[in-house]
Amino acid sequence: MYNYKDLKNFVKGFFIRIGCKSDHAEIISEVFITAELRNIPSHGLIRLIDYYNLWKAGRINVNPNIKIIHETPSTAVVDGDNAIGMVAAYKSMNIAIEKAKTAGTGWVATMGSNHFGIAGFYAMMALKHDMIGITLTNANPLVAPTFSLSRLLGTNPIAVAIPAGKYPPFVADFATTPIARGKLAIAELKGEKVLYGYLQDVDGKPSDDPSVLKKGGAMLPLGGDYEHGSHKGYCLSAIVDIFSGVLSGANFGPFIPPSVAFLDNNKEQVGKGTGHFFGAMRIDAFQPAEIFKNRMDKWIETFKNAKNIPNKPAVMIPGDPERIAEEKNKKEGIKILPEIEKTLKEIAKELNIKF
Repeated sequence: MYNYKDLKNFVKGFFIRIGCKSDHAEIISEVFITAELRNIPSHGLIRLIDYYNLWKAGRINVNPNIKIIHETPSTAVVDGDNAIGMVAAYKSMNIAIEKAKTAGTGWVATMGSNHFGIAGFYAMMALKHDMIGITLTNANPLVAPTFSLSRLLGTNPIAVAIPAGKYPPFVADFATTPIARGKLAIAELKGEKVLYGYLQDVDGKPSDDPSVLKKGGAMLPLGGDYEHGSHKGYCLSAIVDIFSGVLSGANFGPFIPPSVAFLDNNKEQVGKGTGHFFGAMRIDAFQPAEIFKNRMDKWIETFKNAKNIPNKPAVMIPGDPERIAEEKNKKEGIKILPEIEKTLKEIAKELNIKF
């Protein structure tokens, strides 16, 4: 078990070592460790390995000039200049928040970025301002739309953070696929199978092999198959892709540059890098914040008091499992899979930094 502060220092030192400025490395390390603390290791230290390989391949800019290239009082388009995604996303969400302070709402579409970790991190940035935060991003084209053999979409997550009064905030952060790609990578490292309904093989047949993506297979949209509503998951993923990619001027669909080493980067581009979309809505642009938060408390109480199915857990509010995990992991430490630990130690040795 590792203390989260020690792990954060390691991540920060890693990104400084590859050329990032200290303040950028601080942001990146905060996002990485937040993922680990909230029991989302699929977006935590395992992704440092991806970034190491991207850096070695010269495919990321560790000293970007992130800037607004178009704006109105309530909107902006940001060019991330091929930055590490966390840096471009953090700046973009802050721009959305600042615009919301004056215009009531702020909306930012970001191009020229890369994988940015957990979407919920940026949505939650709005909470301390009595705002609702929204984050979307497109991702590696590993998902086949309903009835398709072609991999055209990413896991394309959606995150929404909503403040409450006496209760912790509502935080929904989910992929538009039944499982995140990082969780497949973890299952593969553990030598485990996954449930049917997550994947299909190169011929479109259901698969339980987490390594099937390396063999030409694909992930499936939320729902798994048409009979269980995969067309709705496909629609959700498509909406994220259009907001993040088409609207921003980034790549979209199958043109998104991959953030993993086993996917080919030499293909047609229809925009710049990976795309994100951020929203911040000031609550008092709709009603007094205290009234809204009291009403959110009532909403939360109503759902917490739902009659649950016998022998099943009580109904939870989105964000509760991650918040509980964060409290526990801060006290008890973070466990890292031996396979990931081994690779991180090898990277640390190559870069002459302490793990």
